[in-house]
Amino acid sequence: MTQSLDGYVAYPDGTLFGPPGPKLFAHFIEHEQGLAGAIYGRRVYELLRYWDEDRPEWEPHEHAFARAWRAHPKWIASRTLTSVGPNAMLVADDLEGFVRTLKDRHAGVIAVAGPDLAASITRVGLLDEYHLYVRPIVLGSGIPYFAGTRPKLELIGADRVGEDAVRLSYRAAHTNGEA
Repeated sequence: MTQSLDGYVAYPDGTLFGPPGPKLFAHFIEHEQGLAGAIYGRRVYELLRYWDEDRPEWEPHEHAFARAWRAHPKWIASRTLTSVGPNAMLVADDLEGFVRTLKDRHAGVIAVAGPDLAASITRVGLLDEYHLYVRPIVLGSGIPYFAGTRPKLELIGADRVGEDAVRLSYRAAHTNGEA
């Protein structure tokens, strides 16, 4: 997830803090193309539904991102949604069991998007790595990435991505024997 220097993923009202520059956007297109699938929390999924249908005003890179986003399966963790869009499946109950099954049946990277969802998956020891894209923005308050859950992490990489982001990659240091 993209976050501010002070650890927030959005303003207090949930509004995101600005689009990525062209190079970072290109990185995210490539990232989406490489996913085996993604698990979304309701709020993040509702924001990303923007990419479900092409818009005539889009630039070529926006069309490329939309194609990549639509191509992989999406699993939406929500108890309030009653339906989801194309290439998506609603997961209303037993998130832990569902994620365990996904990890057993799908090879490749399955992204997790949404701080509350990531915290839920972390609590049961099923989130393997974190890739945080830190941008030079200070919000002062908002929706924190690590709210409530304080996982033990091991740094496995740090690199500059795009115009203004640093990607910090961490491996979860599982203490309960889970992978």
